[in-house]
Amino acid sequence: MGSENGEEGHASRDSASVRAQLDRILESAEFQVPERGRRFLRYIVEETLEGRAEQLKACRIAHAVFGRDASFDAQNDPVVRIEAGRIRRALERYYLVCGRNDPIRITIPKGGYAPRFLVGEKRCIAGEAAAQQDGENMRRQTGPTTYRDLLLPIGLPVLLGIMAVLAVIRPLESYFLPPEPSPATAASTLTSRVTILVEPFVAVGGTAHADDLARELTDQLIGNLSKVENIVVSNSNHPGTETAGLLFNIQGSALVEGEVVHLHVRLIDGADGAVVWAKQYDREQRNQIVLDIEHEIAAQVAMEISNSRKLSDAGTDP
Repeated sequence: MGSENGEEGHASRDSASVRAQLDRILESAEFQVPERGRRFLRYIVEETLEGRAEQLKACRIAHAVFGRDASFDAQNDPVVRIEAGRIRRALERYYLVCGRNDPIRITIPKGGYAPRFLVGEKRCIAGEAAAQQDGENMRRQTGPTTYRDLLLPIGLPVLLGIMAVLAVIRPLESYFLPPEPSPATAASTLTSRVTILVEPFVAVGGTAHADDLARELTDQLIGNLSKVENIVVSNSNHPGTETAGLLFNIQGSALVEGEVVHLHVRLIDGADGAVVWAKQYDREQRNQIVLDIEHEIAAQVAMEISNSRKLSDAGTDP
């Protein structure tokens, strides 16, 4: 009975330490995820501590965290997968910036949603054990000293043979490989591409909800535009980035009024400041998750901008 009570006390202390680490992460300004991401992380940590890690599937998380109903399909609705990737990146950033000395590291291994809790001392011990095991494996593979004695007489002829084959093949490359493009050809290829500078969307009204919406819409739009052929996407947060081809700017503003989201987006010609394309999007949040609204609007904006006649004409060589 005494040993059982000891094990229960040890598990309780471990759970308390993990929850303290979770609170430390969620309270940190360096853990940059919206409120739904924080709910996501707290949910999977609590479920794992309660012994239900094997039940952390996309469908269960979608119901508990994002309010999806029984018709949820993870193949057609990637909300859980997208949010898990955002949390993984936020955790990596947190531990790189300010959490490197924290006693417990919380991670979400790829391929699942169940978190892992690693203690610093255990990581060191595990690393030393792995190194010792690798050393043992190497010693077993080396075998007796006679194997090393045979390496020189066998390896030297093989090496000389490889060098002889390479000497014959290298002159033949000029006959079979296409010539390298000249600098002029490479330059013309670059200028046929269109560079779009996505400026951070402005939150109108000064609410935290509008700030999150503007930031997430900017990220989603960058991701969608980067998939379009012949478009180079640049982030204005990195002004030193070298651009190629003709330059356009995307500007936008987000406003939340009650249950309605208003988004204004415009495409501006970087050469003369003329507005090439502009549109307003209005969505009600009443029956939708904000992440769905962001994903839908970003996909629609990327499609309409990429199909813009002005943009298509600019990306064509004269």
